[in-house]
Amino acid sequence: MNTSEYIIRNADPSEFEEIGKLLIRVYSALEGFPKEDEQPNYYKMLANIGAFTQYPETELLVALDNTKIVGAVVYFNDMQYYGSGGTATQEKDSAGFRLLGVDSNVRGKGIGRLLTLECIRKAKETKRKQIIIHSTLAMKTAWRMYENIGFKRDEILDFMQGELPVFGFRFPLYS
Repeated sequence: MNTSEYIIRNADPSEFEEIGKLLIRVYSALEGFPKEDEQPNYYKMLANIGAFTQYPETELLVALDNTKIVGAVVYFNDMQYYGSGGTATQEKDSAGFRLLGVDSNVRGKGIGRLLTLECIRKAKETKRKQIIIHSTLAMKTAWRMYENIGFKRDEILDFMQGELPVFGFRFPLYS
């Protein structure tokens, strides 16, 4: 797995629409994940992914293979802007990331891991005590990656998004 061929950087506003389309393709193809007609607001949020960058300390990161966008994630250095259900937005001195997606043509090449590690690096740089993320059963493959990195399940962070159970994870940085 040669991940050095990928570049991680902040997305340019001119790329927001393309990133939204990528995330819609990724999420709508997940087996067991709600389709657009079941959760239209969720898919609208994906289509308008760049809107998150209007929040303070919030970044849309992309992974590039040469000039092609092959993955993305939204990093929140302040959980009050995280925008999930449950209690996560009340966590202090914490960072989080959401909406990580990798193009199906390049899955398994370590791109999701690179994006995750960049979020961890950013959180450490700003002395956050932990990183919080959420996932669903449809994303069980990613759970292994998160757990291998050091994320631990935390049921306190779980919530329901409509009919969809959403599961929380923590990665402690500093105590």
